[in-house]
Amino acid sequence: MASAWSGSTWAACAGIGPEICTRKVVGVKILLDEDELRAGVAEMAQKIAAFYGDRPLTIVAIMTGSLVLLADLSRQLLMPVRISLIQASSYRGGTQSGQLWLRDDMMLDVRGRDVMVLDDIFDTGKTLSAVLGCVAQMGPNTLTSAVLLHKLGRQVVDLEPDFVAFHIPDEFVVGYGLDYQDLYRNLPYLAVLETHDIENSPESQLSSS
Repeated sequence: MASAWSGSTWAACAGIGPEICTRKVVGVKILLDEDELRAGVAEMAQKIAAFYGDRPLTIVAIMTGSLVLLADLSRQLLMPVRISLIQASSYRGGTQSGQLWLRDDMMLDVRGRDVMVLDDIFDTGKTLSAVLGCVAQMGPNTLTSAVLLHKLGRQVVDLEPDFVAFHIPDEFVVGYGLDYQDLYRNLPYLAVLETHDIENSPESQLSSS
């Protein structure tokens, strides 16, 4: 697993046309570039493969932030893999964690299965803890967790993910599936979204127009 710190670059607005985005670029700090993400996910996949061997694995991906990770990670696992989805959110469009809600009607039957819950980021830990508790009630044979990012200094629960690709500082990050108000998920790298970026984001401009 790796630790990520800062660099800088310019990134195009996340799929927003010029009629909406009055700034065609926003300055962001790149925390993890494409090569670093690829290497980190590959290393985590090797650890997961070593742990499970040839046993069939059911991955329960927490929507929506983990979907890019799910696509890249699952294609590197050679054991039989089932993919299930559960929806969880605690941000509801902003940068401050709020009330958590879960939706599990898209879940496969996991009773008696080896299950791994997959999430994009381990922040306070409340989301992962709640999802693990929900899945545990469904009767899996074994239950583990994997995250792309472990944000340092934010945990409020007594829990550590079993598999972690990167440890990162306490920054609000976007890209590679992570969003701010449903934007930036499509960025191929992980970037720090700072206060001036949020103020000049397409969504903020729409809200003030």
